Amino acid sequence: MGRAFVYVILGGGVAAGYAAHEFVKRGVSHGELCIISEEPVAPYERPALSKGYLLPEDPARLPAFHCCVGSNEERLTPKWYKENGIELVLGTRVKSADVRRKTLLTATGETITYKILIVATGARALKLEEFGVSGSDAESVCYLRDLADANRLVNVMQSSGGGNAVVIGGGYIGMECAASLVIGKINVTMVFPEAHCMARLFTAKIASFYEEFYRSKGVKFVKGTVLTSFDFDSNDKVKPVACFT
Repeated sequence: MGRAFVYVILGGGVAAGYAAHEFVKRGVSHGELCIISEEPVAPYERPALSKGYLLPEDPARLPAFHCCVGSNEERLTPKWYKENGIELVLGTRVKSADVRRKTLLTATGETITYKILIVATGARALKLEEFGVSGSDAESVCYLRDLADANRLVNVMQSSGGGNAVVIGGGYIGMECAASLVIGKINVTMVFPEAHCMARLFTAKIASFYEEFYRSKGVKFVKGTVLTSFDFDSNDKVKPVACFT
């Protein structure tokens, strides 16, 4: 037997949390709304993962950044969803959707039906293999997209005992991760193909100000460059990073 709802939000990110808040404000009835998420926790503010979550002292942890703290609204903890009659189906992946029959099939074989489906699955982190570079699963290679990624990165930072880190990418997340790594007393080199950091947002002059500040903290920049390969030691940890311009 499956479950049936009037509204189903597929995806448990920020959009799902804010949508749920709006549904409640507009008077959704108990039992009408369901959120299905592959993550095991209620929707949260993802930007915290590259900010306070990585800091070595007083790091941010749930429930501190559940939705909707980003707009100074009430914090939507699991208790909030329960009190408002919203069902959270967490740790669940949907493997297929039949939009004609308005049904979703989960990886465990459960069928969930709906009248209105809101698809809010968001984006995902690009993997190295998509650029012809193998090594995504190596022990010391980290991505940052969700809570599990952030936990893995924190564990690597704490177990490194200093050492060196290469940050691939010069956007928001790359810059914020680099700052946290430096605070954690790790030597950082940033590698990105653009002529300066935050190229989609900053002018060269503004970027220069930020880059000089980062250099004053010990960060090195390798610009106009892309990653081509990794070398690994016998423990499956990354050694040199090879790049070309």
